[in-house]
Amino acid sequence: MIWRAWLFLNVGVWTSIFGFIGLVGSLFEKNKGGFMGHVAKIWGKTIMAVCRIQYTVTGLVHIHPHQEYIFAGNHESSLDIPLAFAAIPKKLVPVSKIELKKIPIMGWGMTAAGHIFVDRRSREKSMKSIQDARDSLLNFPRSVLIFPEGTRSVDGNMKPFKRGGLMLAIETGIPVIPMAFCGTSAANKKGSYNIKKQPVQLRFGSPIESENFSYETRKEFVSRIQNSVQELKQNGGFS
Repeated sequence: MIWRAWLFLNVGVWTSIFGFIGLVGSLFEKNKGGFMGHVAKIWGKTIMAVCRIQYTVTGLVHIHPHQEYIFAGNHESSLDIPLAFAAIPKKLVPVSKIELKKIPIMGWGMTAAGHIFVDRRSREKSMKSIQDARDSLLNFPRSVLIFPEGTRSVDGNMKPFKRGGLMLAIETGIPVIPMAFCGTSAANKKGSYNIKKQPVQLRFGSPIESENFSYETRKEFVSRIQNSVQELKQNGGFS
């Protein structure tokens, strides 16, 4: 119990510190999101170290340094987000629920970094959020982190992927990198405050060119991404 309380206090403190640093630094840069992107990567590595979680990465060869991507993967643990920031060699902006925008320091920092917020309270608001995100990405291309399941899995099994966020790829022409978070559910299940010290892995697959799909073939597009993530997840020694 003492270790658990120390762990979450430590995570909260580091998140607040890095959020504040990123927010202040963003006030003095012209290319919004650049400084926060560096801070977020250090934050992710710090959180993984604080949690004493060793991680490995495969498939980095699929990520071209001069191309922006939409990174789409399964979501089964609170460790997925810091692992993504620590492992993906890009400045990332996640697609997040709009409620996070109201959280002091963290929400301010996310806004300063150009994060994409989606209002899920109604279909109309959700569609408006996606349209705003599309316009933002067309004007200021950047890599995006998305979890198409919409929420974390309780048992580690993948839920059906939703189309909403992935439509950003078709509408902007940004290719999708499928990725699989492996072992993170066993390290920290949804609803649990217990973090087990065990190795996890993030696997990247070949890019899926969104330009080959349209609104009419969106179901095929989403299905292909989900199948790619599932294959990545099953290919190896992690569950």
